[in-house]
Amino acid sequence: MDAYTKSFLLLVTLLNPFLMSIYLLDLIKDLEATTFMRVLARGAAIAGAVFALFAWTGDAIFSRYLQVRFASFQVFGGVVFLIIGIRFVFQGVETIRGLRGAPEHLAGSIAMPFMIGPGTVSASVVAGARLPLLGAVAVIATALVTTVVLVLVLKVAHDRFKESNARLTDRYIEVVGRISALLTGTFSVEMIMDGITTWLKAANLV
Repeated sequence: MDAYTKSFLLLVTLLNPFLMSIYLLDLIKDLEATTFMRVLARGAAIAGAVFALFAWTGDAIFSRYLQVRFASFQVFGGVVFLIIGIRFVFQGVETIRGLRGAPEHLAGSIAMPFMIGPGTVSASVVAGARLPLLGAVAVIATALVTTVVLVLVLKVAHDRFKESNARLTDRYIEVVGRISALLTGTFSVEMIMDGITTWLKAANLV
């Protein structure tokens, strides 16, 4: 498997279109397909610009310019997702609507934290290290387009199925969302532990 394929698969796996569709359930349920597509595309464009920046600069943007360790970003990102996961488990889909904020900021709130996170930023840094800059940008763009297309397919499938069985669809979405939140919490703890371990190693404490 070549570096392009590895980088693409890593980024798509971390973006996880299915899990993202769970995070965006309130938008999938409330927005028309064309509006949802437009908002999702804007969010992906924002994420793509950030990923391209990290592919170009690597983690130097943290250590050299911001004077912080990348491990700190991992810990904070893990805490953010842990809070989202906990609230999702107990409150369901409505918690995401409350966290997202005003409707005019939908694209930005989709990009961060649902697309831009410690995992996807790390994958962008890895892609930039493995590949030429243009190649890394092409891989990032392809991964984001793939993610957007798959989420849109899930949106269309949801709309069509809901017309025939609305109650079953809503119940299924609620159950799957809460189960996914458990996984989100698990991944969040792993992010936090990875960040702490990296931090301790850098300080020669372990």
